[in-house]
Amino acid sequence: MKKIYYFIALIAITAFSACNPLDKTYKDLGSLPAPTTIYPVTSTTITLTAADYALLPKSNTATKTLSFKTLDSAKAGIPIILAAKFPTAGDKSSALVTYGITNPTFKPADSLYSHVYYAVVTPDDYVAAQGITNTTFKDYSDAQVLLFLTFKYPTPVDNQLVVLNYTYYASGITPSSGVNATDSFIYLNGAWVKIYTVSNAQYASAGHGNYNQFVTADAPATIVGYINTFLKSDPTVAATAKVGDVKYVSYNYYISSGTSKGTYQRVQVVTFDGTNWVTTPIGSTALTFLKTNGTWVADNTVNYKLTSADYAFIKTTTVGVSTARDNVAQYGDFNITTPISATIGWSDADINSVIALILAHDYPNAVANQKFVITYAVYNGSTISVTKTFVFDGTTFAIPK
Repeated sequence: MKKIYYFIALIAITAFSACNPLDKTYKDLGSLPAPTTIYPVTSTTITLTAADYALLPKSNTATKTLSFKTLDSAKAGIPIILAAKFPTAGDKSSALVTYGITNPTFKPADSLYSHVYYAVVTPDDYVAAQGITNTTFKDYSDAQVLLFLTFKYPTPVDNQLVVLNYTYYASGITPSSGVNATDSFIYLNGAWVKIYTVSNAQYASAGHGNYNQFVTADAPATIVGYINTFLKSDPTVAATAKVGDVKYVSYNYYISSGTSKGTYQRVQVVTFDGTNWVTTPIGSTALTFLKTNGTWVADNTVNYKLTSADYAFIKTTTVGVSTARDNVAQYGDFNITTPISATIGWSDADINSVIALILAHDYPNAVANQKFVITYAVYNGSTISVTKTFVFDGTTFAIPK
């Protein structure tokens, strides 16, 4: 009897293994995909050390100076360091990085005034530089004047300085006929860059209005002091100045005697330390980086509160009605009481439009996809603050949809 039981059990096992229904299922599934690695989102704060700078390519000067010369060089170099230090940080991770700053220096190719490329853009120049602007409007925008310099000086040398007189036009900012402008440009790192030029009014404020130039009696520290005052008093600079910002300042200088006697156009480099524009090293500054699509990038979001200069600028625009523009310039807030006043009221659309113009004026060098978190004052029976986020799309500033 026991043999019969063993025989029946053997038949059952054989039958079950011969028709295992899961065999077909496993074949249909095929090979299983590799498991997905999920990296954690992290937030860290670090100060770069010599060991961190050593993670950069040896060709990067920061490996020796333990500092970056410019904000752009920091934005390019620090992601390399972060990628090496935090390889498992997931997207949306952030890092607040404190790094050293190398004070920049600048030596013009030749600053003797008679050698500086001082030029007046003539009507013939506007015609000759075809493709930059049409021959009807003999003026240049910020972008067009840089194209003109490329046309005018096809083989520039490093640190070449040009002082250019031309008709400047900016939509919504200058009159339609443009304004006469004298600006300085340097050829820096392979591109023409517009720099700050001391104005006649600024020379006059420093007691040098007769000839609109500094002289040998002005000690270098005195000239830097003047420049610091000029930049701090200029609302277009003061409104956006951040620690570590660098300004190249062009000024006229006269040497009254000796073998170097003559007039020069000089360039002074200054860095903002949070209070003053200085030539002494400011040590270090911090920058936030975010990891996006597997890559560390500098967070260039600008947080900005409209200033009295911005509200005054609104008077020069054409948004809304003139009485409303006068009102906001006078009181420093947008009147949004309901119902909206026909004479002093501001609709939300008009506020957005005029802030876009302010941003275009204050941030002419904004980069595509850069965010601007703007705080401004409104009046609706009492004065309150409102915050909106604008994004520059490469052409205009707008609130993202």
